[in-house]
Amino acid sequence: MFSVYIASGKGRGLGLAIARQIIVEKHGGAIAVNSQPGDGTEFVIQLPFSA
Repeated sequence: MFSVYIASGKGRGLGLAIARQIIVEKHGGAIAVNSQPGDGTEFVIQLPFSA
């Protein structure tokens, strides 16, 4: 899901790959995906917080 791919529509297939790179690799965060058929999909983004 987070891999770069060739999109068949107007996009380039980079959105989630870039989001993962920024959130996970550069900021040490996490991305979780919750999906239920017919009910929708939720992406949960967690970023570390230091005071």
